[in-house]
Amino acid sequence: MRVFLVVIDSFGIGAMPDADKFGDAESDTYGNICRSVGVSLPTLVSLGLNNIDGVAKEFGNGAGIRPVESPRAAYARLQEKTFAKDTTAGHYEIAGLVLRHPYRIYKKFPPDVVADLESAAGTHFIGNEAASGTEIIQRLGPEHLRTGCPILYTSQDSVLQIAADTSIVPLGRQYEICEAARRVMVGERAVGRVIARPFIHENGKFIRTEDRKDYALEPPGETMLDVLSANHVRVLSVGKIYDLFCGRGIAEGHHTGNNAEGLETLSSLVENLSDGFVFVNLVDTDMLYGHRNNAKGYAAALEEIDGALARMLPQLRKDDVFIVTADHGCDPTTASTDHSREYVPLLIFGDRVRPQNLGTLLGFDNIAKFVCALYGLNGDADIYEKIMR
Repeated sequence: MRVFLVVIDSFGIGAMPDADKFGDAESDTYGNICRSVGVSLPTLVSLGLNNIDGVAKEFGNGAGIRPVESPRAAYARLQEKTFAKDTTAGHYEIAGLVLRHPYRIYKKFPPDVVADLESAAGTHFIGNEAASGTEIIQRLGPEHLRTGCPILYTSQDSVLQIAADTSIVPLGRQYEICEAARRVMVGERAVGRVIARPFIHENGKFIRTEDRKDYALEPPGETMLDVLSANHVRVLSVGKIYDLFCGRGIAEGHHTGNNAEGLETLSSLVENLSDGFVFVNLVDTDMLYGHRNNAKGYAAALEEIDGALARMLPQLRKDDVFIVTADHGCDPTTASTDHSREYVPLLIFGDRVRPQNLGTLLGFDNIAKFVCALYGLNGDADIYEKIMR
């Protein structure tokens, strides 16, 4: 049997009830993209995206988000249990691990932390603020070129990010600095991820490369990847999944630089994989467009994914199950450049799946329960029996 789980990074579908506590009461990544620039997603819509609770809406002038009469998939709106809106918490919960105490979020790093970071990394830093990554490299890039000091920053996420020009700080050295920072940011100081953010400069502009690397903490509890691998299910990852879970429970990791590479890898696995569980993250929607408030770019990335799914889904085998979801929101139409606290979609497709509305489900971990039940493991039999023929 083959199960494919695709996370469209930051593809939220409306503010959760507690979104105001995160400053996200007006966020609706999918809805606001449709309203502001429009987007055509015939494959996802045919599966039931627009039929999910709260998604359908009218904008006036004949425009709107409209459900289809006969969705091809089982579909639901998922509400996160973890009191967070970051990548690590979202993916952990998808994999069945709900964080009772989400990792720490900094507005800036305290002097003692910076001192220990500089001592461990053997370099001084500039910056040390919460900022958009694309904005801070434009603003501090010239100082970085003059001083050679990497740029240290964070966001409204549990991250420590280090950015440097590869002509000033070679890529290997950037990774060494991040590895040192990862060793510092543990215990009470812990952040979910330390991220290397290499960039280059051309014609006075600073441009991120695709050499990003995430250094996550090992999951603090059991995930479905551990359960599957312990029960001899071959687990494969595509994109940043391997880094997020520190490779734990993953037999084969496929690192990709962008969505095009991720979709190409996924397509190859759909065509050729004999059996196993494939966990995919498609990051461009979040990294390139959500955080940069680029609604048109976000829409184009969604359309790229939708087109790829249109080509892949007919290749699925009789026993395959194909799942699409997200990990949080990142509304490119709001003033914020950070993630947003939103519901996420759940679409489950396959010959054995009964198309139906599953309503609003509490917990991204419903996905892990369902996947484990598919393999006859310690999952949720009720979900399995409701969905599967």
